[in-house]
Amino acid sequence: MADRYELRLPALEVRQGNRKIYCFAVDGKKIPSFAAVSRVRRNDSSELQGYQRPEVLSHIRGIRRYLESEHAMLPNALVLAFDDTVRFETGIRPKAGVDYSVPGVLVIPVDESLTDEDKPALIVDGQQRSAAIRDADLAEFPVAAVGFIADNQEDQRSQFILVNSTKPLPKGLIHELLPETSGQLPPAYARRRLPAQLMTRLNTDGQGPFYGRVASPTSPHGNIKDTSMLRMLEHSLFEGALYQYRNPEDGSGDVERMLKHLRAYWNIVKDTFSDAWKLPPRQSRLTHGVGIQAMGFVMDTLTDGMPAEDVDCDEVRNAVLGLMPITAWTSGMWRFADGEQRRWNGLQNTPNDIRLLTDLLVRAVRN
Repeated sequence: MADRYELRLPALEVRQGNRKIYCFAVDGKKIPSFAAVSRVRRNDSSELQGYQRPEVLSHIRGIRRYLESEHAMLPNALVLAFDDTVRFETGIRPKAGVDYSVPGVLVIPVDESLTDEDKPALIVDGQQRSAAIRDADLAEFPVAAVGFIADNQEDQRSQFILVNSTKPLPKGLIHELLPETSGQLPPAYARRRLPAQLMTRLNTDGQGPFYGRVASPTSPHGNIKDTSMLRMLEHSLFEGALYQYRNPEDGSGDVERMLKHLRAYWNIVKDTFSDAWKLPPRQSRLTHGVGIQAMGFVMDTLTDGMPAEDVDCDEVRNAVLGLMPITAWTSGMWRFADGEQRRWNGLQNTPNDIRLLTDLLVRAVRN
């Protein structure tokens, strides 16, 4: 029968506003017995599970070699998110102490029969250091750690983004996590939360032209760039056709009507340019970043102020159909108003080329 016991660790409870964190030391070899890494993935219902990037094996091997060398030291604290089975027992408060810091004992239940999903702690920051200690040829290696008791997994994701916001965290991972976070985020991330939510729904809901097409950590076979999608959605939300469904006061919006609007328009695009839509970006400028963003501006021009229920109409279909003679998504030449010509794949995902293509397409639908 697997061992069950309580790990009792001297700790310091520190109050930060209305939150409490716990500073303590623990043998890094024992961390896997009560803490897991929450891998980012989606379940059968396309719901986001976890939030961590995969282990970088070469980095872990490098840390392990260092740990096995003489005089090794890891001064940076690991960050752990605990569930409510972890508790803090207050010790004797020093008479000359400060009121925001209390010594005591952090009590962590350990059950070696539990799966990773059921362990009482998740590693928010330090997964590679923890993995290196786990694999190192050492009897023990004490490390500094900071823990907090999370309200829920959304709280864990929010803390994960905030802790890693000053590090080169993959943008795709941030974009996938943003829709399912809670609490305050930096302004740049907060602005992209709603666009990211729309993108995720379009990519995972099982319907519409973008289903499974957007590249992300949980959709590795997608070939439309998430950054291009986010720019298209962000512009429409703040300045274009989707603005009508958005509450500018708090940034929320009628997500279902936004999705209805987007699916109606982009289904027209898919039906009109069916051959180009099927191809990956290297073979089609329609699914390339320059095409996604330019056709997003066309959507804003044609459907600004139009209710979602009316988007799938002859007016919009005929306008998009009217673009066929001037587009060169997969072959031929682009011919612009100033006499400039480009091969079909000569347009790149740059501000100048996006503006050039947008001007061509928007001018055509307006005429």
